[in-house]
Amino acid sequence: MHESGPFSIPAIRDFVPEKWKPWIIIFMVIVFQFSGGIYMAAAGEMVGSLALMQEDIMMAGYASMVGMALTFAIMFRLKFQFTSKVAFMTCCIALVICNLICVHTDCVPLLVGVCFISGFFRMWATFECNSTIQLWLTPKRDLSIFFCFIYLLVNSCIQLSGLATIYVSYFSKWEYMHWFIIGLLGLVMLLVMLLFRNIRVLHRLPLYGIDWLGALLWGLIVLCIIFVCLYGDHYDWYESDYIGMATLAGLVILLLNIWRASFIRHPFIALRTFRYRMVWLPFLLYILIDFLLAPSHLLEHIYLEGILGYDSLNTVSLNWVVLLGIVTGALFTYQTFALRKWRYKVMTLIAFTSIVGYLMMFYFTIDYNLPKSALVIPVFLRGFGYVIIAICFLTSLSRVPFENFFQAVSVQGFVSAAFGGVLGTAVLNEILKFTVRRNAMLLGANLDHVNPLAAHIPLGQLYGAVQQQALMVSMKEIFGWLTLLGLFCILMFLLNESKVRPQNAIHPTYKAIRRLMKREAWQSTHEE
Repeated sequence: MHESGPFSIPAIRDFVPEKWKPWIIIFMVIVFQFSGGIYMAAAGEMVGSLALMQEDIMMAGYASMVGMALTFAIMFRLKFQFTSKVAFMTCCIALVICNLICVHTDCVPLLVGVCFISGFFRMWATFECNSTIQLWLTPKRDLSIFFCFIYLLVNSCIQLSGLATIYVSYFSKWEYMHWFIIGLLGLVMLLVMLLFRNIRVLHRLPLYGIDWLGALLWGLIVLCIIFVCLYGDHYDWYESDYIGMATLAGLVILLLNIWRASFIRHPFIALRTFRYRMVWLPFLLYILIDFLLAPSHLLEHIYLEGILGYDSLNTVSLNWVVLLGIVTGALFTYQTFALRKWRYKVMTLIAFTSIVGYLMMFYFTIDYNLPKSALVIPVFLRGFGYVIIAICFLTSLSRVPFENFFQAVSVQGFVSAAFGGVLGTAVLNEILKFTVRRNAMLLGANLDHVNPLAAHIPLGQLYGAVQQQALMVSMKEIFGWLTLLGLFCILMFLLNESKVRPQNAIHPTYKAIRRLMKREAWQSTHEE
């Protein structure tokens, strides 16, 4: 790491003050982060308007994440091939077209394909912006500082996008969110045409040798996983031919991709990328974390809307609390991890403790009459813990050799942004269904016509009360089991620390004692 010269952005014309240039880039990256094919926060409105299933909308939304994750592996090549002006104009035009198609179609395959493409161009534009101002953020190119900014920006935009989508959908129509983003993209195009010049700062690097077939195969593998997780409950899992064919197709494509990558010269993701500990270990930990955080996608919505009776505005208002947790977590990570260089294990332990605190507070406080203010702290802890994990795991990839770094980022993006959340939610949904059936059977065992307490209650009302109570008991039980799982993970971290630290502490002392004993033996020998 070395200090570089004064920061400047040569791609922006000279009449723009230097202090304004980075903030123009930040405004552009916020617009790109808001843009996308489908806004999943408006899934309920789109289901009614387009006569589609909830799973169809979610499939299109997650396809955008898959396209985004695939872009990481080739974004360095795109940076060298195209100038900033060409890249921004191309991405803006592509995103405008994708938004227009999503507004005017109800064809599910077309929606999925368009969202996949929009994720690719959104990530390309985001990388172009962030790489342009990297030296402004950290002149020493410290990735821990840079990734604090990245996740603060990305996660904050996700929460703000959800808030904006719900408010626009509630007061008008969900289509207006697309038109609003199209207008912002038009403003960005105007800024690029007026303020940017088409100059090349870096040497041109052609796009020859990219394994486009391998990229398509990796994308299809992740899409198959998402399809199985999203549609599995709807089609009754492997009782349906669709889920069986999707699983078989995913396995065949995975084996084919591994076989191709073993002998071609430049595979899209080299097999040696998976051998690095900093790649496969966060990959597995992300699956565990997404399972621990799966209640935020499933149980929280059931509890807030089905039990407490909150509408969409009250439910989405908790995004402000998550946003506060994200900002606090990013600033905390910046001060401790980026500046003070706290260890990965310490930061991971803090993050897991926050996530367990979120689960534990829901376990102890969940109730029929819980006030909204009681949800602030657990939801805050959820956002706080997740952003710490995300920053640390992404920074850990800096230990991977540079030729495999961007491929490793794509691998981590597959699980963190694409299928990790849906996999955890699918597993938790099956656990919830089983637990509700069991608890409903146990609670309703004595509620028959002989029971004087149930004799005068209508059957429909009695059945509804039993189901609601079974749901509450099941959610509390699941939060409890997840809390125990999180505490077990924390215990494993602590045992690992206690296993390593005494060796590091005792070993120098042991060597000093041995040196002292040898010196005394030598002195006694010479005295004799």
